[in-house]
Amino acid sequence: MIEKHIVLEDIDPVTFFGVANGHLQMLKSLFPKLRIVARGNVIRLLGDEEEMAKAEEDISKMQEHIVKYNSITEEDILDIIKGWKTKEEGVKGVVVYNISGKPIKSRSANQQKLVDAFEKDDMIFAVGPAGTGKTYLSIALAVKALKEKKAKKIILSRPAVEAGEKLGFLPGDMKDKIDPYLQPLYDALEDMLPTVKLQDMMDKHIIQIAPLAFMRGRTLSNAVVILDEAQNTTPAQIRMFLTRMGWDTKMIITGDMTQVDLPREQKSGLREALQILEGIEGIDVIRLGKEDIVRHKLVTRIVNAYEAFDKRQQVKREQLNNK
Repeated sequence: MIEKHIVLEDIDPVTFFGVANGHLQMLKSLFPKLRIVARGNVIRLLGDEEEMAKAEEDISKMQEHIVKYNSITEEDILDIIKGWKTKEEGVKGVVVYNISGKPIKSRSANQQKLVDAFEKDDMIFAVGPAGTGKTYLSIALAVKALKEKKAKKIILSRPAVEAGEKLGFLPGDMKDKIDPYLQPLYDALEDMLPTVKLQDMMDKHIIQIAPLAFMRGRTLSNAVVILDEAQNTTPAQIRMFLTRMGWDTKMIITGDMTQVDLPREQKSGLREALQILEGIEGIDVIRLGKEDIVRHKLVTRIVNAYEAFDKRQQVKREQLNNK
């Protein structure tokens, strides 16, 4: 009789063992020649050498399944151990799977351009109106790179632009004041990574979420770095951010030029960066439009209404200037 220990890494043991250890009991029934004991994130195997080799291989496949899909069912376990067809077959173009196992993938031609650009370029600007999936898809690409070990960390940032309220008057410490600006980034991550795993990654600084001001002086290497709401950066801020780029790093900068919250006299750093950097080798600019909106159908109508309003206002300004 031989004994081996398997350590469950990169996954939540509760997900692996199942509710009330249901998955563990299933493993025991499928490998009757082994004694299987679990403690914490360690599985202890004792028994027949040949069956143990098969169990090791299948447990490894189960871990890979959970890393990819964030979940595993009894049917999935049977598929793996019995060698049956898995749900992976027939699903194409998937970036990652959310915590419910639902595939996250591009849903329009321009979203697919963003996915393709991430594969070939190190810096991508994704510019378009609300609801086009800029932030969500960018974070999905970052999570995919982390899971595939193509990046060691994810760094997400936003400018903390005061929209009607002064930070000093908001309750709480600095983290409490800043977190509301960063909440959309937390929301996307919580949809793609189990809560326990996400918290562990944040505690270990594998995933970092911080306001743009915290980027100064850093060199960001071996990472996927995302700057969201970049239309609200000043030229100096975005220049500072872009020059943080280190080795083996990919940057995605997202923004919507119709939602600039800067003072009227302040030029948007994103607008200036696009003028200066578009066409440079290694930098790709993906422009998404209202045809790429994947939110509620009313969002498209709202965007159309505001576009029409902006055009009317522009015509009025031009008429006044010509008088």
